Amino acid sequence: MTRLTQLVIASHNTGKVREIRDLLGPLGVETQSAGELDLIEPEETETTFAGNARLKALAAARVSGWPALSDDSGLAIDGLNGDPGIYAARWAKIPMVEGGGRDFDMAMWRVWDQLDQGRKDRRARFICALCLAYPDGTTQVYEGKVEGEIVWPPRGKKGFGYDPIFQAIGDNQTFAEIEPVAKHAKSHRADAFAKFLHDQFPDG
Repeated sequence: MTRLTQLVIASHNTGKVREIRDLLGPLGVETQSAGELDLIEPEETETTFAGNARLKALAAARVSGWPALSDDSGLAIDGLNGDPGIYAARWAKIPMVEGGGRDFDMAMWRVWDQLDQGRKDRRARFICALCLAYPDGTTQVYEGKVEGEIVWPPRGKKGFGYDPIFQAIGDNQTFAEIEPVAKHAKSHRADAFAKFLHDQFPDG
């Protein structure tokens, strides 16, 4: 297997790009993000995390000529029948805003309201699918998750997205309260990355 030395992080989400770079940093992989390369963000038309991750990674790999790594992730809540799920970012989309602005404060309020102020089942999990794609169309998907529950009110400023209302099993702090290094060690993205790293960098 040829060792990866260059990689496009197929995301325009600065929080995701930062986390992925933090995880790849020790391996000496040169990275550029889709945003830095001005790549068009493809419409997510698939119905699974793996499908959307594959779609985004392939688009970036084919345009850039580099291998590309895409993350599709979301929050699945039992009391909402798995929503927002693959639509996690769309729940935060601000209507009538050019460029598709997102407001996760609004999205978190929407979650809490639809959970009937916490009276519905608050068990939840973050799910992540990573897809590594090559310009020739070859792909490999790695999936991870972390179990927890929804808490209210939102707490913490260190995370992004729905992190302020998600507390992992065994923790007493939300993903937005714990230090990024601690989050990287236990998150859904870390679980998927561990599988990716074991496959692509078996010797570290």
